[in-house]
Amino acid sequence: MNTLVRLQRGLHTPAAPLLRLPVPEGMTAPMGCDAVAVPARFGPLLMPRLPRVGCVYADEAHWWWLVPSDSDYALEWPAPARYDTGAVVPDAPDLPGLIHRPDGTLPYTPPIPLYLAVCRLTDTTPSWSRPVTA
Repeated sequence: MNTLVRLQRGLHTPAAPLLRLPVPEGMTAPMGCDAVAVPARFGPLLMPRLPRVGCVYADEAHWWWLVPSDSDYALEWPAPARYDTGAVVPDAPDLPGLIHRPDGTLPYTPPIPLYLAVCRLTDTTPSWSRPVTA
C-alpha cells in the first residue's frame, strides 16, 4: 500500500527586525541596558525633574530613557510608561534619534528618580508606598 504524504510549507512571515536603542560610541553599559518609554508629551516634563539625565531617545510618539538592566525589579512602572527589556523598542517604525547624551561614559538615567518622576506625572502612588491589602 502506497501512502502519499504531502508536505506543505506553512506561510511564514518574517518577523520585523528588533530595533534596539544603541549605547553611543565612547560610552559603556557595564550593567546592561533596558529602557523606559513614555508618551512624547511627558518627555519635556520629566527632564527638569531628574537629578541626572542619561541617554534619551525620541520620536514623534515616545521618549525613551536608558536605565540599567533589571530596573523594573520590584517596581510597577505606571501606565502609560512602558518598560522595554533590552532597550528594544517594539512599536517604533524607525530607530528613534538620540536627543540627549550625558557627559561621561555611562548612558544611564538613575531609575528610582525616573520612576518617582513618572509616578508624580501620572498621579500614581509608588508601588512600595501602597497599603497592603489582605
